[in-house]
Parts: sequence; structure tokens; C-alpha cells
Amino acid sequence: ESTVIQLYSHGVTTREISDLIEKMYGSYYSAGTVSNISKQVANQVESYHQRQLSDKFFCVYLDATYIPLRRDTYQREAVYVAVGI
Repeated sequence: ESTVIQLYSHGVTTREISDLIEKMYGSYYSAGTVSNISKQVANQVESYHQRQLSDKFFCVYLDATYIPLRRDTYQREAVYVAVGI
């Protein structure tokens, strides 16, 4: 459960978490089960999203783009971009 919560809090989708759990541990968790587990931290995630920003920022833009990386395998990974004005 702690792995599911950590992945969810980092923005990984429930279907991706389900696939990762199966690959890592050999146990199958449906996307619905992952969603039910992740509801444990839903309030914390929401309060993080609603938190007050520093007075230094007028607004903050957040985005991500996926780029291909070659490490052990060839796969696309997210690069997150945050710009504060």
C-alpha cells in the first residue's frame, strides 16, 4: 500500500501503478483497487494543490513533456517544468 500511495502522490496513473505493482511484486491490483488505496491520501493531495503560494509569485505555470531516454531500456520519461512569474 505504501508503494501505491507514493506512486499516486507523484502523479502516476492508477493503471500505470497497477502495471508496475504486477511487474515488481507479481501481484495483480486492478485500477479500481489502486484507486481505493490512493483515496487514503486524496485529502492530503487536495490540500497540497490548494496551498497558498509565496507572495513572490503572481502565478505559476506547470507542465510536463515526455522525452525518449535510453537507460536499461528505451522508454519515454516525463520532464516537469515549473515557471513562476
